[in-house]
Amino acid sequence: MARKVIKVVIIGEKSVGKTSILKRYVDQRFVPLKPTIGVDFVNKDVVVNDKVVTLQLWDTSGQERFRSLEISYYRGADCCILVYDITNEKTLEELKLWREDFIDKTGVQDPEHFPFIVLGNKVDQIENRKVSEKMAQNFIQEIGGNVHYYDTSAKDNINIEEAFQTISNECYIKMTQNTDSPPDDLIVLEPHKPKGFCCSN
Repeated sequence: MARKVIKVVIIGEKSVGKTSILKRYVDQRFVPLKPTIGVDFVNKDVVVNDKVVTLQLWDTSGQERFRSLEISYYRGADCCILVYDITNEKTLEELKLWREDFIDKTGVQDPEHFPFIVLGNKVDQIENRKVSEKMAQNFIQEIGGNVHYYDTSAKDNINIEEAFQTISNECYIKMTQNTDSPPDDLIVLEPHKPKGFCCSN
């Protein structure tokens, strides 16, 4: 039986820490900010209930000149991670445009139920925080749908594992919700209560 593959794309403005988040999750190490050139992806096998599912994690540059590349790497995505920098309010404001661009280019038929997760990165710089959790909650409510949120730090490894565990659960639900009778090799994930919050309209 073929292994289940979950395609996850991570988007947001440049320098918010998208690559650092992925490196922390995949390699368990912190990589200081370095601009991503074009598009890159990495696979991570996750064992759940003695079964293996492959997370295919796609990273891209947040620089405007690379926007033309996005339609090809968006295609077939099972989940979208939206990342902003808690020390830069503009990066949160821009997420709405990133999300709309993703929906437009992928042709998502039901955005209200598509798995999105918002990460407010760099909480290790809490003294420089410009975006409060209340502002993030207001943003989640504004875009609507079933969206999870986490404050994260790639540097200090805060909520990184928890965020990707939630992603795995959400994608699993989306991939199997239309299955009437689960097959024998069905991957069943344990229920997870995230430390962040989730809003659903």
